[in-house]
Amino acid sequence: MKFQSTETYVAPADLTVAVNAAVALERPLLVKGEPGTGKTELARQVAASLGLPMVEWNIKSTTKAQQGLYEYDAVSRLRDSQLGDARVNDVKNYIRKGKLWQAFEAPGKVVLLIDEIDKADIEFPNDLLQELDKMEFHVYETGETIRAAQRPVIIITSNNEKELPDAFLRRCFFHYIRFPEPQVMRQIVEVHFPGIKEALLTTALTQFYEIRETPGLKKKPSTSEVLDWLKLLLAEDLAPEDLAREGANLLPKLHGALLKNEQDVHLFERLAFMARRQTR
Repeated sequence: MKFQSTETYVAPADLTVAVNAAVALERPLLVKGEPGTGKTELARQVAASLGLPMVEWNIKSTTKAQQGLYEYDAVSRLRDSQLGDARVNDVKNYIRKGKLWQAFEAPGKVVLLIDEIDKADIEFPNDLLQELDKMEFHVYETGETIRAAQRPVIIITSNNEKELPDAFLRRCFFHYIRFPEPQVMRQIVEVHFPGIKEALLTTALTQFYEIRETPGLKKKPSTSEVLDWLKLLLAEDLAPEDLAREGANLLPKLHGALLKNEQDVHLFERLAFMARRQTR
């Protein structure tokens, strides 16, 4: 099985190598990068490219590692026992299978996405070490051991909000998705908007990279945001000259697609004010 770019996803050469290396090593692929650079979408495209189903586990700040294995609903069992329900005689009726269990018991190989692992508690990665390493876990309530029928392709994403433990990192193949260079970004845009006019694309991308490089910017606009912006530009049928930014108009057209907090909006307003003072 070899991963490669798909019709809807442009994978740089180094990312392709990383995915295929992780598959060959049967190690989880830990993917980091700026928010909006396509880390989650990568897992979906790997599944599509390899022709595999995908199991997706979205991590939240309250997520515990145990939830990925299974959860025992003792409260429901107690309630049913008080009501005389015959289901209480089989504890399996109160075991809820987690995403790892679903991936392990799948009839064939699957892609398992553990999305935004850094959102969880710092102990979360350590709590999964043995399960991801040995591809098995024990269900204490039933006494059974769940083993992976086939080792899944595991992709773990992180936005670098927290440092991950060394013991966890040792078990992963690591790749950092660098922000696309202009030429790669053009390829990405052309996949999503085939036939976009060259003049508009050149002007928009030039302006986009200028905005990203503005000193003091709190949140740089990402790949997903430039795609949203271009979609709006096309919907409004704007021409390259409509995107001009000068004097009092340093804020980009439809800037709400690119700038996502008031500090960055105020930054461009201050730059415009300073530019007006210098021209007087």
